[in-house]
Amino acid sequence: MPWDARDTMSLRTEFVLFASQDEANIRSLCRHYGISPATGYKWLRRWAEDGAAGLQDRPRTPHHSPNRSPDGITDLLRMAHARHERWGARKIKRWLEDRGHPMPAFSTVHSLMARHGLLPGMPPGIPATGRFEHSAPNRLWQMDFKGHFPFGGGRCHPLTLLDDHSRFSLCLAHCGDERRETVQRQLVRVFEHYGLPDRMTMDNGAPWGDTTGSWTGPELWLMRLGIRVGHSRPYHPQTQGKLERFHRSLKAELLQGRWFADSSGLQRAFDQWRAVYNLERPHEALDMAVPASRYQPSARQYSATVMPPEYDEGVMVRKVDISGKLSIKGISLNAGKAFRGERVG
Repeated sequence: MPWDARDTMSLRTEFVLFASQDEANIRSLCRHYGISPATGYKWLRRWAEDGAAGLQDRPRTPHHSPNRSPDGITDLLRMAHARHERWGARKIKRWLEDRGHPMPAFSTVHSLMARHGLLPGMPPGIPATGRFEHSAPNRLWQMDFKGHFPFGGGRCHPLTLLDDHSRFSLCLAHCGDERRETVQRQLVRVFEHYGLPDRMTMDNGAPWGDTTGSWTGPELWLMRLGIRVGHSRPYHPQTQGKLERFHRSLKAELLQGRWFADSSGLQRAFDQWRAVYNLERPHEALDMAVPASRYQPSARQYSATVMPPEYDEGVMVRKVDISGKLSIKGISLNAGKAFRGERVG
């Protein structure tokens, strides 16, 4: 996957965060990102020496200033707030520290931000209780459409995909509709970049809903790729609570009060915010680490060629007709329209 100049910094940061984790296979990651091991180790060395600044193509002014004055700290807080105006003191403090700026205690940072009107002006969220997460990346991905909204080119239906373990955003895509073909096209891009998960969960709405009790087209496609599919309970959005929380942050930090003239500008804004969310934004549920520091691409690679199902000897195999039904010994059974034209056992 050659690096695209449009998002080179995001890809470099993503690479070094993945490669810096314990037991990471650096050479495998180099192959995944289409770079040589020498290049990969170069970026790792610069990351270790200079942090985010070391990933720039041009030299940057050193960030370290141990004897920075209180006015200097306030200037840093103003700069950080201008970039992330919806972040509170805890995230701002960690974000600046990750970039090499020594910061005072959280209470001091909070006081300075309050004194200078830099807090987001909203009460802190209620801490989650009984939080559950899967033990490793790619065990479960959560998928949904965020509520659609108007823009200059019509309506946007944002497709979102989140890794349960790391909170890493795998997809934030502008879609003009919520049809199966649209979703499948976006998922292929994700699978090609990050590999395949063990399981995916989604709600019961179109195009992946299971309210009829039979398989849908998207479910059949995922099943053929070896991905197990689950659904949240109807009217229980907390089943996908991490993704719901992601949607709240997306609305507050990017969408609220903004107008987008066209689809290309909208997708650029999505890509930039997703990069910040994955690579820069400290996450309280991760002990203020960034999601990319806990994510690794899946070892299960995507292939566009899907082998037809094989059945054991003695299994009756029937072809599903155009109405989604098959007949066994004169008895008509409903397999679902997703299986039209397929041979099933």
